Amino acid sequence: MSAVELLKQLPAAFNADAASGLDATLQFNISSPMHAVIKGGECSVGEGAASSPDVTITMEDDDLVALFKGELNGMTAFMTGKLQIEGDLMLAQRMSSLFEADKLG
Repeated sequence: MSAVELLKQLPAAFNADAASGLDATLQFNISSPMHAVIKGGECSVGEGAASSPDVTITMEDDDLVALFKGELNGMTAFMTGKLQIEGDLMLAQRMSSLFEADKLG
């Protein structure tokens, strides 16, 4: 599965309970940039760059897929330079609770 295919599945894997009260835009800088918007208990995904993301995740495609599937530890990826984060670090840490890995791919 490609990173783009995985990100397009985020709305189906979205955990609305974990995102209660959260309005945020997540930017994913991968080979084909994508973004996810969480607002009003819903998640939508779009192609390209978001105008003002709350957090920007920059990774290689394969590493992003591994991260979302739980095969790559986020902290390890960050410490080894495979994961770069700009913006709201706390939001980035919450991502694993916002999306259910078993519903991806």
